[in-house]
Amino acid sequence: MTASQLSRGFALQPRPSNRVGNFLDTGPIQKPSRRQLHRLQLALEQGEQRWLWGASQCQPHPRLFCQRNKQSCLVSASSAPSAQVDSLALESDILTALRRIIDPDLGKDVVDCGFVRDLRIDHQAGGVDFTLRLTTPACPVKDDFRKKAEQYVGEIGWVKRVGVKMDADPPQPLTPEDGRSQGLSKVAHIIAVSSCKGGVGKSTTAVNLAYTLAQMGAKVGIFDADVYGPSLPTMVSPELRVLKMNPETRSIEPLVYEGVKAVSFGFAGQGSAIMRGPMVSGVVQQLLTTTEWGELDYLVVDFPPGTGDIQLTLCQTVAFSAAVIVTTPQKLAFLDVAKGIRMFARLAVPCVAVVENMAYFDADGKRYHPFGKGSGERIVRDFGLPNLCRFPIEADLSAAGDGGRPLVVSNPTSATANAFMDLGAAVVREVAKLSMVGKASARYVEDCHAIAVKLPEQPLELYLDPAVVRRNDTSAKSVNEWTGEKILQDSDIADSVRPAAMRPLGNYAMQIDWEDGFNQVAPFEQLEGLPHLSSQDLSSRQRPSISAPNGVQPAADNEPPQNATQRLMAAASRR
Repeated sequence: MTASQLSRGFALQPRPSNRVGNFLDTGPIQKPSRRQLHRLQLALEQGEQRWLWGASQCQPHPRLFCQRNKQSCLVSASSAPSAQVDSLALESDILTALRRIIDPDLGKDVVDCGFVRDLRIDHQAGGVDFTLRLTTPACPVKDDFRKKAEQYVGEIGWVKRVGVKMDADPPQPLTPEDGRSQGLSKVAHIIAVSSCKGGVGKSTTAVNLAYTLAQMGAKVGIFDADVYGPSLPTMVSPELRVLKMNPETRSIEPLVYEGVKAVSFGFAGQGSAIMRGPMVSGVVQQLLTTTEWGELDYLVVDFPPGTGDIQLTLCQTVAFSAAVIVTTPQKLAFLDVAKGIRMFARLAVPCVAVVENMAYFDADGKRYHPFGKGSGERIVRDFGLPNLCRFPIEADLSAAGDGGRPLVVSNPTSATANAFMDLGAAVVREVAKLSMVGKASARYVEDCHAIAVKLPEQPLELYLDPAVVRRNDTSAKSVNEWTGEKILQDSDIADSVRPAAMRPLGNYAMQIDWEDGFNQVAPFEQLEGLPHLSSQDLSSRQRPSISAPNGVQPAADNEPPQNATQRLMAAASRR
C-alpha cells in the first residue's frame, strides 16, 4: 500500500511525539498533508511496525501498538479476523467501561486518574488484560476496583476473559530527596500520631495504625519518638531487640517485627533517658534521620506528649505529610489537643483524623460513656478535620499491647481491629488527596484590602473582607471553650485589620498570621461560607488612583486593566 492510497478517505494525525509512526486513524475527516504522506511513505519503506490501521485497504502488521496518555494498548494482529478490526474501537469499548469506576476520594474515573496501564487485547479469543496501578498499595478500595473492572469489562459483548492485575506506584518522597536526610529519602509519607497529653492511648493507636497499614499492603515503619518513656519495646516483640549500626554507612539498621520496621530509644540498650531537653531533641533527631529506613509507603511517628522542644524539632527536621490527633472525651483532654492542633497548624502539618479513645463501653445491652462525649465532635467542628474515629474501652486492646503483639495482629477480625481498618483507610485516603488534589492558596490584595482565596478544585478565587475572616475566628482567644460565647466582639476588631502571612494547611484549612501577632486557623469550609466580595464591592474598596505625572498620558479606554484590583474585578464579574 502506498501513501497515495492512504490519502483517500481517511486522515492520519500525528501524536504529540515527533517519532515517525505515531499517527492515528481518525476516520474520514481530512486528507493528510504532503509532509505527513512523505513521512508515512518513509516509514512503510523502512518496515515501521508501530501503526494503527483503520482503512479496509490496510493489512495489519504483526504487532499494533498505541500509547494513549498513561495507558498502553497492545493488540495482537495474528488473532485479528480477515475483516479489519478497528483496534481503536476495541480500546474505546474497554476504556468506556472502565470510566464507570470512580475514585471516591479524587472524584475522577480510573482512566482520567491514569490508573489503567498495559492494556492488552486478544479480540479473536475475547481476552482482555490490563493493570490498575494505584497511588498506594494500601488503597482501601482496591478490591472493589478489581471486582468492578472485571464486571464492567466482562459485560462487553465480545469479551470472554478479563485479567486484572493490581499494582501501585513505588514510594515517591513527598518532597525532593535533597529535602530530607539520606535515611528518609525513600520514605513517601511520614505520619505523626500525637495527643499532646499523656495517658490517652496515643502509643496504642500509633502501633495498631502502623500494623493496619501494613495489613492493607503498604511498606510501613514506626518510630517511637518518646525518649523519656519509650513504649514500642513493650508493644512489639522482634527477635533482635538491640539496634545495630552499619559500620560502612554509619546508619542505624531498624528492627523488623511482623513486616514492619521499628526504631525506638528503648531498643538502644539504654532503657529510658534521664537528660535535659536539648540533648533529648538531638537524640530523637539522630535516631530518626540516621536510620536507613529504605523504601516505605508510610512511616508512623509516635510523638511524645506535649508541645515542646521534641515536637518542634521533629516537625522542623522532616516534612510530615499529615498528623493523626488522639484524645479522650474529657474536656481537659480537648484543651490540650486544641493546643496540639494549633502547633501542627503553625508548623504547616495538616491534621487528617481525630481518634477519640476510651469513648464508651457496652454492658448489659447498653452503651455507657464514662468520660462524657462531644469532645471529638467539637474538634472536628472547630478545626474542620475530616475524620473522627472512636474506640471503646476494651481489655483485649490493652492486654495485646502489654503482651508485645498488637491487637490488629493477634486478633485481626475483632471489632476494634475493624475500627483501626477504618482509621487506616481514612489516613490513606486523606494523604492521597493531599498528594493529588491541587493545593489551596491565599494572598492579600492591598489596593482593595481583600483576601483572595483559591480553594482546591474551585476554578475561581473567592474574595473576602479581612475583618470578616478575623471576626469569625473560633479559637479559645475569640470564643469561650466551655460556653461557646464570643470573647472578642466584632467592635474589638478594626475594619483595617490586615494579614501578615497566609499559608494552606493541606486541603482542610488556611493558617493566617495577622499583623498584630494573632494566629488563626480558618477551615476552607468556613471560608467558603463567609460573605464573598462581589465585583461591585471590589470596585468600591479600590483605593484612589494616583494622578499621572506631567507628561505621562493616561491609559486608553481599550487597554487591559493595569492594576490588581481591576484584574480582580474582571475575574469576579465572570463568576
